[in-house]
This record gives sequence, C-alpha cells and structure tokens, in this order.
Amino acid sequence: MSGLSIVAILAMAGWLVLALSAYRSHRVGAKQTVVMALAWGALFLLVAGVFAAIGT
Repeated sequence: MSGLSIVAILAMAGWLVLALSAYRSHRVGAKQTVVMALAWGALFLLVAGVFAAIGT
C-alpha cells in the first residue's frame, strides 16, 4: 500500500466522521434513520433496475 493510499483512506475516514457528526447534531432517532436508509436503498435499487432495463 503506497503512502498516497494511506492518505486517501485517512481523508475518507475524516469525511465520514464529519458527516456522521453533522447527522447526529440534528438528533435524528434510530427509527427514522432506518426508514431513511431503507428509502435510499429502495431508490438506489429502482434506479439501478431502470438502467439495467434500458441497457438490454
């Protein structure tokens, strides 16, 4: 693993910490977090299915 890879991994970890702290500062509950995660997952799968249907 090169030095540049380590820097990239540390930068991504830093951005993840910033994003999670911003998310927690809004005091979103666990139930709403699960609902939002399922909604984003369904949206992602829907878009992926549309692109797969167009590609064939």
